[in-house]
Amino acid sequence: MNGSTIRELHMMEDLDAVSLLYADIWGSRPGASPISAEVMRALSHAGNYVAGAYEDGRLVGASVAFFGEPIGTSLHSHITGAVVGRGVGLALKMHQRQWALAHRLRRITWTYDPLIRRNAYFNLTKLGARPEQYLTSFYGTMHDTINGGDESDRVLVAWDLTAPSPPRVIEPPAGAAHRLRNREGRPETAATDAETVLIDLPDDIEALRRTDPGAARAWRLAVRESLGGLLAEGARVIGFHERRRYVVQRTTTPNAPQPTCDRPQRSHQS
Repeated sequence: MNGSTIRELHMMEDLDAVSLLYADIWGSRPGASPISAEVMRALSHAGNYVAGAYEDGRLVGASVAFFGEPIGTSLHSHITGAVVGRGVGLALKMHQRQWALAHRLRRITWTYDPLIRRNAYFNLTKLGARPEQYLTSFYGTMHDTINGGDESDRVLVAWDLTAPSPPRVIEPPAGAAHRLRNREGRPETAATDAETVLIDLPDDIEALRRTDPGAARAWRLAVRESLGGLLAEGARVIGFHERRRYVVQRTTTPNAPQPTCDRPQRSHQS
């Protein structure tokens, strides 16, 4: 991200600008930004993380996070939004990581929409975060441009700041089988006893919500049943293959539910 700076924000005029930027990114109706300047002001004043990214003095991204459980070890990233394709989102997450480490924290959690491929790739492959919990309709029905009236299923991921980065490329082992396949744009599910399971995603769920809400709804339910069901059984996501499918490994040890949660974010996390 050439020629840009990231800094913590405290002043109302800066936070007003963040609220407007978020409203523009999410396509929210007037007065319905995903988070208000007043809430950000309170979080910042209480010592939490509120930061903005600037290019040539212009706000191009922002991130808001607060301390979560376990207290003293975890930061919960509530919302991150940035212009697409300029590396701003990654720079914000790296800044957030350094802030967390400086505060002696060991992990960062957040949620994202499991149907959005670019967010899954960013979170799992570029950052190395791993899903811990599937949250059904976490925020209820959301009517901004990104969510398009869809139910707000989210996956809670955890980023272990002390662990080495996982390999960027995860190749499914021999014997891996599709639990959910993208068949000419429609979800096709199949029962499988394979130890490693593949879960495809639609090419562009945001466009599908606008052009074919019925198909978008079918994808939501199919991913909820397949990915949500596997995570509830204790399976773990070990990677994201070819930027289009989850690689899930079954295990006999259930995942412990995590008490913190997050909000969708636009260009990457979210």
